[in-house]
Amino acid sequence: MRYSIAFAVATASVANAGYCSNAFEEGGNYFCPNAVKQIKYNGLDIAGKYRAVAQMTESGTCTFKDKAYSGPIAPFDEDLTLHFRGPLSLKSVAVYTPSKGKRDVPKPHSKRHGHQHLHKKFHEQQEAEKRADIVTATIDGKIATWVNNWFGASTQTPAATYAATSAATHATSAASRAASSAKSAASSKTSSSSKSSASSVPVGDYQRIAYYDSKTQVADGLVFLGNLGDPKISGTWDTTWGASLAYANEDGTKAAASPTILKDCTIDDSTEIIIASDQECKGDCGTVRPGAVAYKGFEGADKVFLAEFTMPLSGKKGWNMDMPAFWMLNGQIPRTGQYSKCSCWSGDNASPQQGGCGEADIIEILATGDTKAKSTFHFAAGTGDSHYFNRPTSSPMKVAVVFQASSSTASIKVLDDSFDFSTSLTSAQVQDLVNDEKDLSLFSLMSFVLS
Repeated sequence: MRYSIAFAVATASVANAGYCSNAFEEGGNYFCPNAVKQIKYNGLDIAGKYRAVAQMTESGTCTFKDKAYSGPIAPFDEDLTLHFRGPLSLKSVAVYTPSKGKRDVPKPHSKRHGHQHLHKKFHEQQEAEKRADIVTATIDGKIATWVNNWFGASTQTPAATYAATSAATHATSAASRAASSAKSAASSKTSSSSKSSASSVPVGDYQRIAYYDSKTQVADGLVFLGNLGDPKISGTWDTTWGASLAYANEDGTKAAASPTILKDCTIDDSTEIIIASDQECKGDCGTVRPGAVAYKGFEGADKVFLAEFTMPLSGKKGWNMDMPAFWMLNGQIPRTGQYSKCSCWSGDNASPQQGGCGEADIIEILATGDTKAKSTFHFAAGTGDSHYFNRPTSSPMKVAVVFQASSSTASIKVLDDSFDFSTSLTSAQVQDLVNDEKDLSLFSLMSFVLS
């Protein structure tokens, strides 16, 4: 969807309940008469292959190699990155994967509060599971600094404290009182951790592995990126490939030097925010553009994405103006060239089974100022639905995107406002997200079928 050109899905058979006989045409796009609350895609288990980037150089070399895929959800079982284009106000995001039970030891993730840039922390987070925090407080009118080694009873990594200032001489009794206060605060932080501990989530249920909340400015298990490469800040840029991935600043408009939390704001029509996991690529992500900031997306055949956002009307005119969207890409695409020809996005039209590596348009506005949001899957067996979701122009929409291996299904469902992005989801809750909408007039079913 958010590629440089419009794309028509031509390889899918029109044998889906999602098509309606009374669809109407607007600007080259077809819509069914009424909005829905759920679009379900089944049959996501068709084997195929795509052209993966084998080599990408600064001088302009780009070569490809075939990569086969098969099994439930493929190729969307590979790592996916989340993309949001303005005008859009992102309220919260949560990502869940199946728990492996008590024997699963979660890797440390960076947990960030406020508009903190983290500086060295994102480089050091893989070096130790726990480290002491430097705590600074004003006690009896004096600035006191000490090392806090208390991590609470939980196995979760505690929230990082803000950068320490210079230590000053302070009384032992005062430090003791402050340490006690810090311990209490740390306990509160730990008990309300934004990421669930694997040991606390039963096998079969889903644990939250990434979370963002704009109001509290918490970001855990994820990073904000953009096609904003600047060699002086992060990422790179050249006349051959343009801007690479870089850390995004607090409003997503420029590169940042280190991971930075998206502030509570409405991103502009021309701004795109990318969310990846906080697992940095270290030679294990396939081909990556030289000089680019590279992180893994969210992988696995079973995964749940929850997002809350508004898409206000901006009134702007022009190319891609007032056309917000939420979509997902195979993580290889942005790590090489999302807006260049050197990526696995496009396929070989000579072979019906060789399409792109995968794009899922979740909520997409196709015309300037429109309020009808469509959904489309792009790959060899891609298809789209003529039904649409209502654009959330004034109040937030909560939406669940579920990939379920057991049923080879991808489901997009609008949730009730009261749905909680909690630290875990039971298997029953996940199944309910996949189950058909009870009001069938608000439900559409599509199937992936090669022609």
